[in-house]
Amino acid sequence: MPFIDSKISVPVSEEKKEKLKAEFGKAISLLHKPESYLMVGINDNYDLWFAGKKLEKGAYVSVDVLGEVSGPDSAKMSGAICDILQKELDIPGNQVYVEYRGTQNWGWNGGNF
Repeated sequence: MPFIDSKISVPVSEEKKEKLKAEFGKAISLLHKPESYLMVGINDNYDLWFAGKKLEKGAYVSVDVLGEVSGPDSAKMSGAICDILQKELDIPGNQVYVEYRGTQNWGWNGGNF
């Protein structure tokens, strides 16, 4: 039931998209969520501005989960996301925003969890 949606300012090859998907799949365990239900969205070549300036290399990542996200867990996840983006796309952590959203209702397959 988790969803990691990313908006990335640089072009991302299909090979890199697969790598990001796999790395996000490993990282989701930091939020005590299973990769088996993880959905990932990657939107590349996305226009982003930060502090009034267009980012050449930057990202906005939204992490949605069923239930609550603790501060310590989200801090670990933010670190992992920034590390992944730095390693795979050379995007510095100070050009990445990560948002967390928890919900009590999450639908799937005609019903809710």
